[in-house]
Amino acid sequence: MKVPRFLLTSNYTVSGLQGLISDGGTKRVEVVQHTIEAHGGRMESMHFSFAEHDTYVLCELPDHKTAAALAIAFRSAAGVETRVTPVLTAEEIDQATHQRAAYEPPGR
Repeated sequence: MKVPRFLLTSNYTVSGLQGLISDGGTKRVEVVQHTIEAHGGRMESMHFSFAEHDTYVLCELPDHKTAAALAIAFRSAAGVETRVTPVLTAEEIDQATHQRAAYEPPGR
């Protein structure tokens, strides 16, 4: 069975930015990677940006409950506002398009 993948997007709070300035980016990557691994996951990559989000993390996690637990932990620490998005590979989309789901649109 394929391990679920997730995209974690985060925006730093003012206190989070102060911590980033103090610790640097490399330490943040190490902390995030350690946290993900401690919960049975694997971080594929972490990138910093100055676009819609400050950080983008692509990772594998054992399940959706673990993803939710990490999002809660990150957000409750008050340094970042984090969102978790499940992501699919092209192969998973291929499989999904071959599954026929019965659906009746509204009004029919």
